[in-house]
Amino acid sequence: MRDWRRHLHRHPEFGFEEQETARFVVERLRAFGIDEIETGIGGTGIVATLRKGDGGRTLALRADMDCLRMQETTNLPYASSRPGLMHACGHDGHTTILLGTAAVLASEGGFDGTVRLVFQPAEEWGQGMKAMIRDGLGSRLAFDEIYGLHNKPGLPVGSFETRPGAFMGAEDGFSIVVRGRGGHASRPQDCRDAIVCACAIVGELQTIVSRRIDPAELAVVSVTGIEGDNIKNAIASEARIEGDCRHFNDDVSHQLEAALRQVAQGLAAAHGCEVEIQYERVFVPLVNDPAATEHGLNAAATVFGAEHVDGDAPRMGASEDFAQALKVAPGAFFNIGNGDSAPLHSPEYDFNDAALVPGVEWFVELVRNRLPVGQSGA
Repeated sequence: MRDWRRHLHRHPEFGFEEQETARFVVERLRAFGIDEIETGIGGTGIVATLRKGDGGRTLALRADMDCLRMQETTNLPYASSRPGLMHACGHDGHTTILLGTAAVLASEGGFDGTVRLVFQPAEEWGQGMKAMIRDGLGSRLAFDEIYGLHNKPGLPVGSFETRPGAFMGAEDGFSIVVRGRGGHASRPQDCRDAIVCACAIVGELQTIVSRRIDPAELAVVSVTGIEGDNIKNAIASEARIEGDCRHFNDDVSHQLEAALRQVAQGLAAAHGCEVEIQYERVFVPLVNDPAATEHGLNAAATVFGAEHVDGDAPRMGASEDFAQALKVAPGAFFNIGNGDSAPLHSPEYDFNDAALVPGVEWFVELVRNRLPVGQSGA
């Protein structure tokens, strides 16, 4: 598994471009003796099906395959060979864990029913799971429950956490284009400075959470980019603001959007400018099914020991495309420890190979608990 993971790390591919990754996954699955494999699900996704016994229930396990558009700075021997692309979120590790799970279940069995092994593309920008669902995941390729995991830097290897209900936030992306009137930098009186207007908007956006949203609700508004005409001696005619909002429910989402539009339009009018606003709901909140959460926690306690399992972890503002799968069937999502590593989405990040075996052991235990030999798996 370490060799597989490092191969994937060295050859990262962005969302919906995971052609080589998909071929690597399929080659491994066939080597394990799994021949019921569907490719091209959601573009580059894979669903492999493993059947044992005559049990009627189906469990789905999911891993993500895509990388981020980042330049790696680890200088590791297996660092990314592709400039501007790297596995900065550990999807190479997640894919490897699911491959290891497939190898164990195919060779050892120990369950009665059907397991769908879901290798998802394009998680990072929130499009892959929806694409797989459009191609039949959850309908033609049906399942009764679905489970996934993600590594967490700072959580010790061999530790495990989640919570029932809302666990990870939604992400709404926004862009605000400010259009003014440009001109010579020496004659601001002839212009409508788009940069000055954009800066005023950025400053006022910081008051939305503190003055428009109930303090009992989690909400975040982050401006992550701003740019203008970028001409040193000319006042900008146009400026663009980009960012995202995080929350846990639709009411807050609509409050955030309404406030953002009011702020941008009002300040644009005050500065004699115009604005164009786009607000897109990219990730939905990830809400764990309570019963499925308990099943995952029970398996984790068996594998890691109850003292290393936290079933009441804090909610996370980060988003996860797995949330779309929880609209199709009950399931739950979990964090597994990555130890003392660089943060996710850092150019210095690397998945901890010591977490591979614990991840496999948890998935295998979960499958055998939910699809027990000789029982219904209720």
